[in-house]
Amino acid sequence: MIYPLLRPALFLLDAEKAHRLTIDALKLLPHGRPARPGPLAITVAGLAFPNPLGMAPGFDKDAEVPDAVLGQGFGFTEIGTVTPRPQPGNPQPRLFRLQEDRAVINRMGFNNGGLEAARARLASRKQVGVVAANVGANKDSADRIADYLTGIAAFRDLASYITVNISSPNTPGLRDLQGDKELNDLLSAIAAERQAGDPPVFLKVAPDLDESAPGRIVEAAIKHGIAAVIVSNTTITRPPLKSLHAGEAGGLSGPPLRDLAQQRLRDFHAVAKGAIPLVGVGGIASAEDAWARIRAGASLVQLYSAMVYEGPGLARRITRGLERLMRQDGFTSIAEAVGSE
Repeated sequence: MIYPLLRPALFLLDAEKAHRLTIDALKLLPHGRPARPGPLAITVAGLAFPNPLGMAPGFDKDAEVPDAVLGQGFGFTEIGTVTPRPQPGNPQPRLFRLQEDRAVINRMGFNNGGLEAARARLASRKQVGVVAANVGANKDSADRIADYLTGIAAFRDLASYITVNISSPNTPGLRDLQGDKELNDLLSAIAAERQAGDPPVFLKVAPDLDESAPGRIVEAAIKHGIAAVIVSNTTITRPPLKSLHAGEAGGLSGPPLRDLAQQRLRDFHAVAKGAIPLVGVGGIASAEDAWARIRAGASLVQLYSAMVYEGPGLARRITRGLERLMRQDGFTSIAEAVGSE
């Protein structure tokens, strides 16, 4: 109720400054109670999620407020993207609200404080809940595979799962790791380093893929023991947009991404056929959006950009709506509804 009154003032600020203010506020405010298992509970990759709605990476890059995020009603949260060494990211401005489209364009460039700082914050947590770590490679890295291995090793004893992010459009050459040989080399190296008791590894891919990509990515993921595929990151394509910022370079998120991300999820579900769980991301802003993604094959869903426009009550509104839609359509669990489209 309060956020619509505050939003105009927040929107007077630069988008990145407003985001920083949000993180600082979450540090100071009392945390809500984390979600508890109920009708929306689901088990994915051996992990018990109280509900299928997660906060996508990018919001809490440096693991500053994971418990505050869980207190908003999310079933899980994913910190990062974190790189081995701190890096400033791309020059500012690099984050743009497209208010007329309720969308966001970012070219942040993996700005973060590095593994040591994020690891120390996660190690100091006293609460429980599903908190994942999203890892990437430094922009100037001479060996990107080594960077991913370093990231996985850093969080293996702290994260519920670890996401290998090869899908950001804002680090030059990073999406090349989605190529057949490059992907198999990366996933083979990860598999070789895995130890007993390690958390599951998820793989995050881009929506901007050719027709053959879903099949070969799913095949490689299964071959090398990846636990789930996250579909998808932001897009470099540009559907018709109304905002003055429409021409800014970077990854587009929000409702203009929704149809592309939904179709890409369908493409992955068609080839995966339930052999590997999928996580749906991109353009989710309502319970109906989340439910459509679940019906299309997602066991879990994530959002971020919608929070900019809808505010901190969004997670609870979506989970209430999901429970209503699940019962309305005659399902007794989220797992039962996955891929039922």
